[in-house]
Amino acid sequence: MTVSGVSRDFPKPHPSIRGGAFYLWFRRRSTIAVMMCFPLLALITCLVAYPFAYSIYLSMLNKAETAFVGFGNFLFLFKRETFWLVVQQSILFALVAVIFKALIGFIAAHAVNTIPSKGQRKWRGMMLVPWVIPPALSTLGWWWLFEPTYSAFNWLLEEFAVPAVPWLSDVFWARFSVILVNVWVGAPFFLIMYLAALKSIPEELYEAASIDGASAWQKLVHVTLPMMRNIIAITILFSIIVTFANFDIVRVLTQGGPRNSTHLFSTYAFRVGIESGDIPLGAAVSLFMFPALAILAFVILRNVRQRTVSI
Repeated sequence: MTVSGVSRDFPKPHPSIRGGAFYLWFRRRSTIAVMMCFPLLALITCLVAYPFAYSIYLSMLNKAETAFVGFGNFLFLFKRETFWLVVQQSILFALVAVIFKALIGFIAAHAVNTIPSKGQRKWRGMMLVPWVIPPALSTLGWWWLFEPTYSAFNWLLEEFAVPAVPWLSDVFWARFSVILVNVWVGAPFFLIMYLAALKSIPEELYEAASIDGASAWQKLVHVTLPMMRNIIAITILFSIIVTFANFDIVRVLTQGGPRNSTHLFSTYAFRVGIESGDIPLGAAVSLFMFPALAILAFVILRNVRQRTVSI
């Protein structure tokens, strides 16, 4: 081969190497893809798969971790009234918080979407602040607002001659406070997801609906919601999983009180496993929600896939 009058001879791979099985396997796209994904797979294995498998192993040991008890820890939990209170509270917390986060995020996304493009950036930035701040740090601020001795909310109520509210010492108000903080932290996630979905809807659909005489409500029901259905389902799924596993808000705000009425699976597992020293029982508590969430994820993702294929 000659380049600019200079002869260059590039060495050619040996036929046995170039045509060997290993060489062909190494050049396959699937092999290259697996090798490029290997660091991520190794990270998931070390930080997710191994801890999950080890927690299953721990949940089948006795408190001293010296004998195998099978499902004994789970059967023990089923007989405890506190555990079923945690199950009830976790379901209530997840359902109420996710419903309000979805509604607030949907309304806020539509409100921001109606703002001219030049003014949307600052509003998006301001509304994302609760989600960007570390939850433990922002919950400390909420704790100061709720704390009975120096409560800013009660101070405002007293200015209007309204009796003080026991935000963190009454069962109802403690649950209300925990859900309120979770909604405040999580609603911006729904906002940004729904706003991205709204941006992807073609304007031609709304123009065609306007020509047909559709009202704003009919556009919402027959255009916006069907086009956003998959995003709504996936966002709700992620939020349910994160809400069920919430730890920092409850831990900082109420520590599970009063009378264990605000415990979630994660905080109760910490109380039983770390503070009480029963690691296997704490592992059993943390694993209890996995089958329900796995089934929920399978159903939602299966419906999303079917709708995508039908489109």
